Amino acid sequence: MAGGTGHLLAISDLHIGYAENRALVERMEPESADDWLLVAGDVAETVADIRWALKTLASRFRKVVWAPGNHELWTHPKDANTLRGAARYEHLVELCRDLGVTTPEDPYPVWDGPGGPVAVAPLFLLYDYSFLPSGCTTKDEGLAYAHSTGVVCSDEYLLHPDPYPSREAWCRARVAETERRLALLPDDLPTVLVNHYPLDRHPTDVLWYPEFAMWCGTRLTADWHRRFRPAAMVYGHLHIPRTTWHEGVRFEEVSVGYPREWRKRSIPPGRLRRILPMEVPAGDR
Repeated sequence: MAGGTGHLLAISDLHIGYAENRALVERMEPESADDWLLVAGDVAETVADIRWALKTLASRFRKVVWAPGNHELWTHPKDANTLRGAARYEHLVELCRDLGVTTPEDPYPVWDGPGGPVAVAPLFLLYDYSFLPSGCTTKDEGLAYAHSTGVVCSDEYLLHPDPYPSREAWCRARVAETERRLALLPDDLPTVLVNHYPLDRHPTDVLWYPEFAMWCGTRLTADWHRRFRPAAMVYGHLHIPRTTWHEGVRFEEVSVGYPREWRKRSIPPGRLRRILPMEVPAGDR
């Protein structure tokens, strides 16, 4: 085990367009001078807000690692930046690099602190509508069902796949390239995989609206928790913060969510989740 006193911490779905959530970011501090922070997407919808949040966090943590969520990729009417699709993503990558924030396009850094060494891999994979509602066998059937229930992700109107012909085509391209890069890591080096969406469907089983799972990942990554040696899989998007175990691998949902959601919880909002060294519940100590 690597030495040191730092922590590998994580958060997602900051949604700082809400004043209450922006205030949470203003108060976020590391536990030690050596802490890293993993930000698993959905910081905000506008480039200005994304820059403010990541700049604020990068000034406080030893390293900030960012993986994009769907909200960062929206071409939103309230954003002065009108870039779409891959061009918007590439713009955000350059913004992060200006701030010293690690992106999915950069070499994967190695965490050598307690619980390490592990390669920290921020991912950008999207989804391909393969998490279909029960009884549906095609994307068209799934979307028709979702529209009939009124549960349709805003991505359908705001997340453009340009220059790809569809979001699922963009997803397939991202999965193939990411799979290639992960396979190049040393066979004896564990990983922490950081993606906005869960790499397996099981976390979506508790959704109140199961049809929303279509916008929550891809079956193409269903074996990645076995193939790429993750010490933990960090994700957000579902706004259901919790720890689950799947085939011996820890999945950590680390989202803040919207104020109307976190106000209902007993745990104070904006708490950074410790990924490494792994937190031991009080009852297990």
